[in-house]
Amino acid sequence: MNKILEDIRSTPQLLLKTFLVVLGIAWLVTLFPREVKFKYEFQKGMPWLHEKLIAPFDFAIYKSVDELQEEERAIRNDHSPYFVRRAEIGEKQLHDFEVSFRAIWDSLHYSDEDGYPEFTQKAELEFGQEVLGEIYRRGLIESHESIDGKGEQFVLNISDQQVSEEYELNEIYLISGAIQFIENQLSENSQFNKTFIETLLAEHLRPNVFYDKTTTDLSLQERLKDISLTYGKVAKDLKIVDQGEVVNDDLFRKLSSLKREYELRSGNMENSAVLIFGQTLIVFICISVLLLFLTIFRKDVINENNRFYFVLLVFVLTVSFSALPSVFDGLDIMALPFCILPILIRTFFDTRLAILTHVIACLLIGFLAPNGFEFVFVQSVTGIAAVYSLVSLRKRSQLLTTSLVIFIVYSATYTGLSILHEGDWASINWRKLQWFGASAIFTLLVYPLIFIFEKMFRFVSDVTLMELSDSNAPLLRDLSSKAPGTFQHSLQVANLAEAGASAIGADPLLVRTGALYHDIGKMLQPQYFIENQLGGHNPHDELAFGASALVIIQHVLDGVQLARKANLPSQIIEFIQTHHGTTHTRFFFVKAQQAGETVNEKDFQYPGPIPFSKETAVLMMADSVEAASKSLKEYSEENIDHLVEGIIENQRKEGQYEEADITFKDISTLKKLFKGMLKNIYHVRIEYPEEE
Repeated sequence: MNKILEDIRSTPQLLLKTFLVVLGIAWLVTLFPREVKFKYEFQKGMPWLHEKLIAPFDFAIYKSVDELQEEERAIRNDHSPYFVRRAEIGEKQLHDFEVSFRAIWDSLHYSDEDGYPEFTQKAELEFGQEVLGEIYRRGLIESHESIDGKGEQFVLNISDQQVSEEYELNEIYLISGAIQFIENQLSENSQFNKTFIETLLAEHLRPNVFYDKTTTDLSLQERLKDISLTYGKVAKDLKIVDQGEVVNDDLFRKLSSLKREYELRSGNMENSAVLIFGQTLIVFICISVLLLFLTIFRKDVINENNRFYFVLLVFVLTVSFSALPSVFDGLDIMALPFCILPILIRTFFDTRLAILTHVIACLLIGFLAPNGFEFVFVQSVTGIAAVYSLVSLRKRSQLLTTSLVIFIVYSATYTGLSILHEGDWASINWRKLQWFGASAIFTLLVYPLIFIFEKMFRFVSDVTLMELSDSNAPLLRDLSSKAPGTFQHSLQVANLAEAGASAIGADPLLVRTGALYHDIGKMLQPQYFIENQLGGHNPHDELAFGASALVIIQHVLDGVQLARKANLPSQIIEFIQTHHGTTHTRFFFVKAQQAGETVNEKDFQYPGPIPFSKETAVLMMADSVEAASKSLKEYSEENIDHLVEGIIENQRKEGQYEEADITFKDISTLKKLFKGMLKNIYHVRIEYPEEE
């Protein structure tokens, strides 16, 4: 009957989870392009592993994107710019030169006595006009970026009266060249007043050849349009490649072109139910593998709603990011921070789940990414390395290290693949490194995301646990001042529990933090707990046994109330609730029975619940054996062994560990560990047998 009621209560949540999974699958299917995928996989530099391939139809051999970009770059660099010559500027400058010359000459009143006995004003004026006229006949070009840094043989087009002619750059004067020409002419005619003529000519140098952007751009676009997208074609029924043949550059072009043509000829298949069914099946299988793993190995995730919703959400969002390059032109898919997924999963769960989730996501994205095999390989290796570099996130600086690891692994795996495919260093596209750097930097966004998801899904990360386990945290500071004995007890329990958790593969930081807070309820009435009693006075001597039991039990309820008031994570509150499980305050229960009182066993029983995880079970054991060890009259090896065995076995027989994912082997390991640690604490010496 209870099983039926439990199934009825869980049905709405099961339906909601099923609906969200179906919705996630439907969303991911919409990201797939509605085109048939080429059924052969191939890599440059690797053997063709399929049967002999015959061309199924005529198809063109397309140039690669890099080759087309290189051709475009070459055309832009070598393209002859267009300029226009404005003859009226030269005429005006010649006229202005004559006017200025005569005005200055007259103002200076040159005469024979001034050193010019055999020359006249006319000769000097004609000389200046001849030099300036020669400059404007060839053309004085304005400075422009299209000719900056070009050689003397660089060709440009100059139009004059609607007629365009090609000129080499050395046939046109730049300002510097025109001044040099003037100096050379004056050197050959030293009889003229050099300073006067040179200064006057320089003042009348104005460009008369100007850059024509409109004509240049039109001409460039025409040349770019003429770039051929293909090298040639392959005729139908012609052999393309044999099985085992190495895919060289030529074969890679042909195979890539066949793949492109094959997918183009499949046409627009948005309404193809068969194609959509195939894509849905692929997505369904991938998500089913993830769900199957959770069902078998991580039942806590599949059963706890918040955890399940979180894993599903970050998985779907990560795969969805792969559609961004189709929205933003020029964005490389390798720039996207896919490693955020395994880092987030590892922060809140474990390494196995983080790696599996990341690999499945990469497999799905591989259907959407260009060069799917390369993408899956690079991203899978990098994601695994990122997880291993971040065993536990306890400091912000660890994310910087992980980001550096991501960049190094990205670069190394890409370089290795490029050398494998191309066979030399020169063919490696080093520009890819900038995208890897961007991805590594964007990965740092995981830190604020951790904080957001902690609040959204009520998770607790290692960073939060480190902050909570600081002895200066408010509740721990209050505990140490109000109940110093309990605080010392909590520290001892924390050390035992942390070591125990590490020994059986539980979360040691979570256990340690829970142990520090498990007895905070005692600070409200510290005098009723023996570790805080001084001077031998025990207030329980003044209470009935039932009342004493109630005070002791109340520390669990008080602790939960204090923790909730301080907004402690629910994971820490669980340790407070379960560290006594449903055990009894046995001392007062036995005393009441011995006194002949009529007792109700439930009045002496803790409210529970019992531990439901490895971590909470470890704390119950550590707390019980540490507290009981204080009552030993003699700290011998035999007494400690008997104490640990008795306490843990009694708890097991009472069913305190039935809900926890803990094995007999784990319990045996913990017993052995606690015995050893307690012996070290109380300095128990091992008795060696005497020699005969």
